[in-house]
Amino acid sequence: QVQLVESGGGLVQAGGSLRLSCTASGRTFGSYALGWFRQAPGKEREFVAAINWSGDNIDYTDSVKGRFTISRDNGKNTVYLQMNSLRPEDTAVYYCASRLRRISDYAREYNYWGQGTQVTVSS
Repeated sequence: QVQLVESGGGLVQAGGSLRLSCTASGRTFGSYALGWFRQAPGKEREFVAAINWSGDNIDYTDSVKGRFTISRDNGKNTVYLQMNSLRPEDTAVYYCASRLRRISDYAREYNYWGQGTQVTVSS
């Protein structure tokens, strides 16, 4: 069992930055791939970024490439999402999720989810 808790969301103006954190319980954090997803009102949950257990395999959705950076600290059982140059269309609830070993872009392939943290970008 893995429990995930996100933090770091908030309200920011367009062009600003936020750093989301997701801290996991469990002694096997290093075995898991971690992903960030987001869901805006009235829209489906969408993939944002993912990182494998060692940090050498990373993927981003096209709309955040060059603006967002995913990283992890296995010693702290934490994955981060650094979000720069934020846009109003980035407004959503952001969720972290975990699955064993390999990264995936598909929410259905993740086994554990956090409760989400709200990110609001004003224009």
